[in-house]
Amino acid sequence: MTASLTTSGTPAPFLEVDDLKVHFPTSDGIVKATDGLSFTLARGKTLGIVGESGSGKSVSSSAILGLHRGTSAKVSGEIRLDGVDLLTLSNEDMRLHRGKDIAMIFQDPLSAMHPYYSVGAQIAEAYRVHNKVGRKAARSRVVDMLELVGIPQPDRRYDAYPHQFSGGMRQRAMIAMALINDPTLVIADEPTTALDVTVQAQILDLLGNLQKEFNTGVIIITHDLGVVAEMADDVLVMYGGRAVEYGPCNEVLTHPEMPYTWGLLSSVPNLTADTNARMVPIPGNPPSLLNPPTGCAFHPRCGFRDEVPGQLCTTVLPDLEASARPGHLKRCHLANPDRIYEIKVLPEIAPELAKEA
Repeated sequence: MTASLTTSGTPAPFLEVDDLKVHFPTSDGIVKATDGLSFTLARGKTLGIVGESGSGKSVSSSAILGLHRGTSAKVSGEIRLDGVDLLTLSNEDMRLHRGKDIAMIFQDPLSAMHPYYSVGAQIAEAYRVHNKVGRKAARSRVVDMLELVGIPQPDRRYDAYPHQFSGGMRQRAMIAMALINDPTLVIADEPTTALDVTVQAQILDLLGNLQKEFNTGVIIITHDLGVVAEMADDVLVMYGGRAVEYGPCNEVLTHPEMPYTWGLLSSVPNLTADTNARMVPIPGNPPSLLNPPTGCAFHPRCGFRDEVPGQLCTTVLPDLEASARPGHLKRCHLANPDRIYEIKVLPEIAPELAKEA
């Protein structure tokens, strides 16, 4: 890799992921779920990680939390949090960090919470693991947090069970559990997928407000580019276990330089509400992580490989390198992606924007 990933305006990142590899040995070979991923994140900033299912987004976040320990996964590289390499910690030391310094908001809070214990009791347990307090003090802390995340009648709701909460309230409770110990890093894995649009907006607003209050660094993992546009300072696009594009969010969404990112943008409704815009799906399927394609992993699905001379796309893996725009990185052999995007992609997905360009 020829360039490192650094979020906007972050001279002193507190999270540094360097050359992270998560490989799973199987009877058929090695599944390279994450293969050489690097990025940084500062406190108070949000990094959006996007890509199709199977691109390595959730596997990477699980590695940061140490959730691959005790499994067959082979994890290598460095994950430094405030200068401490988490991969070198013992299981006991990692448990001290998990939930206190690093917390996670899961995609499905109903399955993430235990059905036989009240919501309040589960959040209180997460608090008492890292704080030497009694049950009464823990309950008081949880009630305050439930109120902070907007759950009505928090004292009564403390004793309710997960199935007695609506989807939006369960997600709020998960956010309360994630923030109960004032972590420096929160990883939100598809936090709004199962929610209706109105509740999604409420949850995103809540996350943004709490992030400002606690100055928490946030990694939001999603396939929804609308969520990324709303929340992220920077965006990292993953494909086949690798980063394929990175940059400031507005820059990547308005001047994408990797054909896979073009495909993601063209396969969602046009954000300008242009009635002439078409949704254009990406042809084919994501690559096998057991037997990935040679060269650029995206080349079998890419409609622009003929723009590259020779057989580079099919034989040589491109480096993640700086583009002509500051802070913007891409993994692609195309020499003039800006021009190709304006001439061949924009007219298909956003005719009005193409006219302005």
